[in-house]
Amino acid sequence: MTVTISNPDKQLYEGISKGEVLDYYRDVAEVMLPHLHDRPLTLRRFPDGIGKPGFFQQQAGEHFPDWLRTADLPRRDGDGSLRHPLCQDERSLRYLANQAVLEFHPWLSTADAPENPTRLVLDLDPPDGVDLADLRKAARGAADLFRQAGLTPYAQTTGGRGFHIVAPLDGRADYEVVRAFARELASQLAGTAPDKLTTEQRKNKRGDRIFLDVNRNAFGQTAICPYSLRSRPGAPVATPIDLDEIGRVTPAKYTLHNVRRRLAGKSDPWADMSKHAGAVTAV
Repeated sequence: MTVTISNPDKQLYEGISKGEVLDYYRDVAEVMLPHLHDRPLTLRRFPDGIGKPGFFQQQAGEHFPDWLRTADLPRRDGDGSLRHPLCQDERSLRYLANQAVLEFHPWLSTADAPENPTRLVLDLDPPDGVDLADLRKAARGAADLFRQAGLTPYAQTTGGRGFHIVAPLDGRADYEVVRAFARELASQLAGTAPDKLTTEQRKNKRGDRIFLDVNRNAFGQTAICPYSLRSRPGAPVATPIDLDEIGRVTPAKYTLHNVRRRLAGKSDPWADMSKHAGAVTAV
């Protein structure tokens, strides 16, 4: 069954139409869908384009078609449940893109085991004006710490200011254990360069240091999906990279305009991630 595109000429970015956004998601569906499959989603929608305020949506809309799969999961605060959308196939991806979903934010766990994450994410979040060399050094340092902890590190540009360093997990530990483990790794990394790196939660205490954010490693939290667009000028894309590319790319290097050319000559660096799932233990 096809998805009817509404208002394909509507501008969602400056110079980029809704039809072009749907074409993009059609073209990257093969590499993007494995990172979405079975994971509850938070959607970031921009019906009037990025020039106007968008909104986050966790609850599947009443107008969503019956064929689009959903998962009823408890709210983070324990007050009832939410019917989260899932994106299992290209038709679902195109349908959601047609709802002006620009950003796809999946959980780190799957719908059938929501309490047990299968990915650990360290978000390197630099302030404006940070030296790119310091950011790259921090990313490499995080990857080294992951290896020392018995995990296999993967890297991703965020399409914003920073990098994500990610490790696949075997799903045996719950969020409480994984978050504590991630917090310990971040503390160790911050200790190697306390003048450059911080785990301080309060922005006014961070100064000009790179924030090592582990807050995504919690029930109901999300991380930007590989190959998702970002709602920023130029249509940047969150893009998996090889670790040895950290020294050659910037966090917003890849966009709707050039990431398909990259994929034409290079396979997804995260394609075999699940084969390298590691274990974490209580700290």
